[in-house]
Amino acid sequence: MTTARKSVEFIDTSLRDGHQSLLATRMSTAQALRVLPLLRDAGYSILELWGGATLDAALRFTQDDPFERLVRFREVLGPDVQIRSLCRGQNLFGYAPYPDEVVEAFVKVACRLGNDRVRTFDALNDERNLETAVRATRAAGSHAEVALSYTTSPVHDLEHFLRFAGAAVELGADSLAIKDMAGLLHPMVAWELIEGLKGRFPDKPITLHTQTTNGLANTSAVVGMLAGVDYIDVGHGPLAGGTALPPVELLTYFADALGLETNVDRTAWAPIHSELLAIRQELRDSDAAPDAIGRPWPTTPADSVRRKIDRALELIQSRDRAQTAEATRIIEQEIMVPQGYPATDARQLEAQIPGGMLSNLHKQLKGQGALDRLPEIIAAVPGVRKDAGWVPLVTPTSQIVGSQAAFNVLTGKHYGHVSKPFANLVMGLYGRTPGPVSPEVLEKCARGRSRYTERPASYANPVDLAALQSKYAGLIRSETDLMLMALFTLPAQAFLQHRSAAYRFA
Repeated sequence: MTTARKSVEFIDTSLRDGHQSLLATRMSTAQALRVLPLLRDAGYSILELWGGATLDAALRFTQDDPFERLVRFREVLGPDVQIRSLCRGQNLFGYAPYPDEVVEAFVKVACRLGNDRVRTFDALNDERNLETAVRATRAAGSHAEVALSYTTSPVHDLEHFLRFAGAAVELGADSLAIKDMAGLLHPMVAWELIEGLKGRFPDKPITLHTQTTNGLANTSAVVGMLAGVDYIDVGHGPLAGGTALPPVELLTYFADALGLETNVDRTAWAPIHSELLAIRQELRDSDAAPDAIGRPWPTTPADSVRRKIDRALELIQSRDRAQTAEATRIIEQEIMVPQGYPATDARQLEAQIPGGMLSNLHKQLKGQGALDRLPEIIAAVPGVRKDAGWVPLVTPTSQIVGSQAAFNVLTGKHYGHVSKPFANLVMGLYGRTPGPVSPEVLEKCARGRSRYTERPASYANPVDLAALQSKYAGLIRSETDLMLMALFTLPAQAFLQHRSAAYRFA
């Protein structure tokens, strides 16, 4: 069975998810601007360029103003290419829920300065955490896309995701996305989920975002084409594969074999590859896999590769699990690895660690001289996740669960130290956990308190914008400065002080 659709559109994420997943979010504005004109001219109508961890990382590590980055991106792209950003719902671009008025103000500014589309998700798939961000996005005249945080567990079945999608549509979502941040979406499940969403919400465009960490994503992306998704998120050459997303080049080959039109000019592949490769080499110190980078793709596949693609398609379209597994083996071992991409690590299928979390954990442990403990920590993550109520691992829950697993391993004590964010997660301050929390862990976190059951925004620490403006009057020079201070007070203060000193001595 194949789709009746005649085209599929790719959305590049190299300048947001690509470096977040592979380079610990260390790409600077200046580096990104070297690539952006090439992407602009490649045929994309939508690029994901902002949001996620890029705001925090820009302040902390590259000394860039995230809003200035957005404005400069908008100037380069002009009116013809839309900018999509990634928003963590009530958490915005931070790690804990903010009051509604802060969410509304921040989204309003971000959309005015360049965000045409906002992909909003909640780590727990708690629709209460989407309300304000979706409303604010639509009020600003931007496109509100709601993403389902995909994961696998005893409580995450098809009906769970369809129910959440229905709640998102009721909130006003203009489109839907499957956000498979840890690369867990099996191709056989992809058929079921995509067809379920399209059957229940036929008027809502669907984007598939699935990461290649575990060797499933490339095959699932092909299933996406067959099942009729409207958009597929991709990366380019050096910022694809590994813990990032499927290479646009590979998916273009498959689209060609299916007779589907695509939007990307393949003559743009080589210059984009060259510039991204140079940047990845510049950021080698932040690279968890500096010796496993894909080589340039030819604009058309060699005959031997074309035969493998045709065989993989034949197997995938059988919709048989064993034949699909063989198709996946062909794609990963006979196409991706010979092209220079790393072999997949099946251990991740159990750990469910997304790319951005893995690259940051690698860098942090390396800095502590404890990189040799990484396998133990990865092995501990599934148990901590189960104890916390089967939470999906996506920011901020991925960092919270990963940090708690690291504490358990490095101290040698089972929850001997419970971090405040982990306790808050278990206690419901971030939203409803999908499944039940371990009674033992809940007792350690509660310390006699009752779990929180109301909408997380009702417990958010108040943010007095006027008081912030007054307190940091010497540093805050604009509305965007105020927004950064509201979300990232300490790193924003350090950044604004650095900028102020630079002005004085310029």
